[in-house]
Amino acid sequence: MKIDRTVVRSLLLFDRISDGDLDRLLTHATARRVTAGDAVFEQGQVAENFFLLVHGRLKVTQVTQDGQQIIVRIVHPGDLFGFAKALQRLDYPGTAKAAAESVILCWPTDLWPQFVEQNPRLAVSAMQTIGQRLEEAHTRIREMSTQEVERRVAHAVLRLSQQAGRQEGHGIRIDFPITKQDIAEMTGTTLHTVSRILTSWEERGLVEGGRQKLLVIDSAGLRSLAEGARD
Repeated sequence: MKIDRTVVRSLLLFDRISDGDLDRLLTHATARRVTAGDAVFEQGQVAENFFLLVHGRLKVTQVTQDGQQIIVRIVHPGDLFGFAKALQRLDYPGTAKAAAESVILCWPTDLWPQFVEQNPRLAVSAMQTIGQRLEEAHTRIREMSTQEVERRVAHAVLRLSQQAGRQEGHGIRIDFPITKQDIAEMTGTTLHTVSRILTSWEERGLVEGGRQKLLVIDSAGLRSLAEGARD
């Protein structure tokens, strides 16, 4: 698949890099189209490449020791992912699957040191990504340890609306297919519980659901729930 430099240039990560430096980076890259539901890599697989998401959305999941699957990260356009070498790992700690049809760039893992040494801004971006992932992980651990389920679900939906939302009519649409099972895996609860909560929220005018769709109608109301406020 041919790499469109203008599309890559439009990503925030590359907006200040020179044309020459960008061309050198892309010389070593391979572009791939990933169909919704297909995996880019699997948990435990040897980390032969690292990646950049150009278009679409990805879900990164992990299977815990007790067999529970959890969603640990949503990958958005412009995000680097799968850089196991930066984490001092030889394998991928999770499975990355396309939540919608996606386009990715991939580079051989052996090029990671050269990638960051020759492109300081990309190195900073990778460090920031790692920091954000750690902060999000700590936040979610704290939420699951101390908060009731409805608050956790409210936090998860608000984060999705902020990171992947677009204005649509009278609300904010999560801009990729999202299921109740996905939300359950993000919040450490069950599909039944998420279904019950979302049905209640729809009745109260906080959200509108649909098949793999979620529209946030009342962000302030959800924020109140996330903060523990009661009607």
